[in-house]
Amino acid sequence: MSTNAADTTAIAGAPNHGKRFLTIWIVASVIATPLVAIFLGDLLPPGDASAQATQQVFDNSWLLTISTPIFLFVLILLLYTVFSFRARTTELVDGPPMRGNARIQLLWMIITPAVVLFLAGFGTYELWQSGAGGGQGPNAAFLPAGYKQALDVQVIGQQWAFTYRYPTYGGVETPHLVLPARTLVRLHVTSLDAVHSFWAYQLGVKADANPGVDNVAYVQTKGPEAFDIHCAELCGLWHGYMFDTGHVVASAQFASWIKQQQSYFAPVMKYLPKYSTSYLPDPQRRAG
Repeated sequence: MSTNAADTTAIAGAPNHGKRFLTIWIVASVIATPLVAIFLGDLLPPGDASAQATQQVFDNSWLLTISTPIFLFVLILLLYTVFSFRARTTELVDGPPMRGNARIQLLWMIITPAVVLFLAGFGTYELWQSGAGGGQGPNAAFLPAGYKQALDVQVIGQQWAFTYRYPTYGGVETPHLVLPARTLVRLHVTSLDAVHSFWAYQLGVKADANPGVDNVAYVQTKGPEAFDIHCAELCGLWHGYMFDTGHVVASAQFASWIKQQQSYFAPVMKYLPKYSTSYLPDPQRRAG
């Protein structure tokens, strides 16, 4: 009887670890979550060079804010477990038997699906709002306002560079991407050989380039700015050198530049295939 009484007293005097942990977590979340939203949100990629990029920064800021309490929950639980339940002697003894907690299991089953479904709904709504910025195949599902008046530009991936055709200007093809400022652009991304991925980082645009496929992505440019272009799909030996710098320029500067390109490339225009949303090159070229 004395042993049982001692055990009962020890258990009764033990700290309520659940309440202690929840208090620490709630206080840390209340402090850290607004700080993350205020000070880290605007620092997130990809930047502010296009409407899609700005929307992605907003989305990333929300996702980071929402995930902050979740991250703190896992981190604090790990640290609390290490410091509160560590072995304090060298004696090897079994810990107390653990049994399921119905309330915790029920909360876990409710909270985790709710968070996942909220994030899925939030992400879908934001894609619809912004017109994406990612490749949507030949029939885009998320269309920005005014999409019918968008400037068409074709992005052609090939080992190991991107080239660009402007169907509105006679199908002239240039080695560098220049876009007019404050303009909605419809990018038609395709490939002549292997699978590439067109990634205009600061514009918030990423679309796979596949042979014979017209992969459409929309981007609404803002003010003049330079942006990095990379291939984001391993496409062969010189994949790492497949990068360039594109430019968003004022409308008048773009008009002058495109006239220069039409004049400069006029001698070779007759050798180019007629403009098409995709091309089917020789199989030997596709093999690299």
